[in-house]
Amino acid sequence: MVQLCGLLTCQEEPVPLKSISVTLSICEFVAGVSVTLNYENEEKVPLEVFFVFPMDEDSAVYSFEAMVDGKKIQAELQEKMKAHSNYENAISQGQQAFLLEEDKCSRDVFCCNVGNLPPGSKAALTLKYVQELPLEADGALRYVLPAILNPRYQLSGGPEDSCLKMKAPVVPLEDLPYTISLVATISSQHSIERIQSNCILSPTEYLDDKKTSARVSLADGHKFDRDVELLIYYSDVHTPSVALEMGKPMQKPDSLMGDTAAMVSFYPDIPEAEPVTCGEFVFLMDRSGSMQGPMSKQDKSQSRIDAAKETLTLLLKSLPIGCYFNVYGFGSSYEAFFPNSVQYTQQTMEEALRRVKLMRADLGGTEILIPLQFIYRGPSIPGHPLQLFVFTDGEVTDTFSVIREVRSNRERHRCFSFGIGEGASTSLIKGIARVSRGTSEFIIGKERMQAKALRALKRSLQPVVEDVSLSCDLPQGLSAKMLSPEQTVIFRGQRLIVYAQLTGTMPSAEATGEVCLKYTLQGKSFENKVTFSLQPKHDDNFTIHRLAAKSFLQTKDMGFRETSAGDKKEVLEVSIESGVISSHTAYIAINKDLNKPVQGPLARRDIPTPFLLSTTAMTPWKRACTRSKASSYYRLPASEPTMITHYSSMSHQQNGHGTRRSLTNKILFSLVFGENYLVQLISLQKADGSWDLCEGLAIVLGVKLRDIRDAFTIKNADLTSWATALAVLWLHANGQDLKCEWELLERKAVAWIHNHAGSVRHLLVKNAIAFLKSPVDPSVFAL
Repeated sequence: MVQLCGLLTCQEEPVPLKSISVTLSICEFVAGVSVTLNYENEEKVPLEVFFVFPMDEDSAVYSFEAMVDGKKIQAELQEKMKAHSNYENAISQGQQAFLLEEDKCSRDVFCCNVGNLPPGSKAALTLKYVQELPLEADGALRYVLPAILNPRYQLSGGPEDSCLKMKAPVVPLEDLPYTISLVATISSQHSIERIQSNCILSPTEYLDDKKTSARVSLADGHKFDRDVELLIYYSDVHTPSVALEMGKPMQKPDSLMGDTAAMVSFYPDIPEAEPVTCGEFVFLMDRSGSMQGPMSKQDKSQSRIDAAKETLTLLLKSLPIGCYFNVYGFGSSYEAFFPNSVQYTQQTMEEALRRVKLMRADLGGTEILIPLQFIYRGPSIPGHPLQLFVFTDGEVTDTFSVIREVRSNRERHRCFSFGIGEGASTSLIKGIARVSRGTSEFIIGKERMQAKALRALKRSLQPVVEDVSLSCDLPQGLSAKMLSPEQTVIFRGQRLIVYAQLTGTMPSAEATGEVCLKYTLQGKSFENKVTFSLQPKHDDNFTIHRLAAKSFLQTKDMGFRETSAGDKKEVLEVSIESGVISSHTAYIAINKDLNKPVQGPLARRDIPTPFLLSTTAMTPWKRACTRSKASSYYRLPASEPTMITHYSSMSHQQNGHGTRRSLTNKILFSLVFGENYLVQLISLQKADGSWDLCEGLAIVLGVKLRDIRDAFTIKNADLTSWATALAVLWLHANGQDLKCEWELLERKAVAWIHNHAGSVRHLLVKNAIAFLKSPVDPSVFAL
């Protein structure tokens, strides 16, 4: 019997992975990453080791190498089936072999195979990748090192060769047998204002006086218990730019890697326009069992389903009168609130909110494809384009099938997707948004889902930007071939990045080019121009070329089983030429210089992933489902509609006990909502944007209901207009920190006052400001 030694899993197997080391280099809005996996075989038999790990689907993996006992072995990118065959042959002959591949079902999961690691041997495997960094609403560039790989729901009849079907062991977080370290260097032409993280970092070290270069690292002892997120704030990130990169020498002309590559970055200054009131809004909500889990693997984290329900409540309150909507829940089966989308009215909104409060994560597995197909088969509503909002933790394996379905219906809808909680599939969330010209968001840790969901809703309500075109003005003899997909939709506040291949003769050092972005909004034409030098810079890593290849592959590569024969040929050519891995290629390295084959029975070892243990005897899953929830701004108890009606009716009863009843009402209201007056106010707003005058509103305003009634002396106006004006003033005076979440509600209210208060609205607002002694400027009512 082999004596166990070294670090052990809970199955009492040694773990050959000792540490993970990450070196991160961020220049402007591009990240270059080098990840090294350090292995050591402390057993007496040779090993074959498997490590399944997540990676952002935008990552362009372009290099893989092994350092074995001081000897460097460079991997080669090959067609996937050929690489597998070569790996198996090498293992059978006793050679050391290393294989890195993208999973056949999802672009954001990789498997690293180490074959024939002899006893006592050490191996360091290094993979390198580059990726664009997305821009957050507050101007932060966001880098995420995925740490959590949640189990993904396996469809019956699914592929057996997916690495997601490997039964990797799990260990308590405190017993995780390998360590993680990360060092990040950030540089920019603009000053670096600050660097934030959801993990503990070392103090920021600025490397120059202008603060254009800085270094941070993860604090010692960090455990892989969450995705590592960095937010980088520059002094100015909205400046358009064009970066040129020299091609590889000795490459054939007119090839991607041989020609100069260009990365064009625009941040269009699209003017804000009045939101449209038409549209069919369909909300597809994940109700699989995994949604019962926490938003974060930290104690007292809110469950994913609760966060999603609160967000859906706010979205339903924010829809415009005149639109259509429906809500679907999906798991192993799916349910709809209404047989077909219904018009948005007070009655349909109340029915939907009632059903939201009853939603549970009780529909089994995560099967999103069938409800999507059902939604797409539904009848279109003339004049109301379909806007699909998908909320899911992304724990699915049929990622490419779902993306293909969304892509095939891209002409009739846009999809706005939201990845909930750590470990959500970036391949699914980003993929369905990209192919349907929508946007994607990820909500992890303590982030508020409401703000990101409302930002997407605002975008969906913006008038369509039309006639989008991008043109290049270049010297004679030089032409540009666009490698990114044609842009047809641009949203306000969104960055646009396009890659191009410059073919022909590069001009003299003084020559310049110009790129022009044109579009039309509500009949008006706009354009953004940027002039740039035609002198490309050299980069040993060919970062822009790799990103350009990745952009092209994302357009053509629909998965190992989904890509058409014609596209597969192009995918293979671009992937192998650029070195950027795809679903049809894999990296393989073979140590052919061994003096003799590795001898002995080969033992398999799967690298474990962590879970968190509580002090109770509960299983991890049961604990996640029953742990206490953190307080949340928009949690609405199931009893809320009945109790609000009760408060309102009590306020009209005159029986000589008004003071006592008012106090009772306030106590009951606090039991329902706590001290979150904003959620109290939002819960009382009607679908048309107005508020009725009731005891609940008086409690939020901090004024007696009788005093509000007595202060209303305006002829040709009603109490509803009075109540609505007071509510809008309260929002501006008390809710500025969360304005992005109630802005659409307020717009409806202001529009309602304009339509119903008529000529007395100026006097109405003036009296409301005086009554509340409010500092709010009356211009918020668009007077």
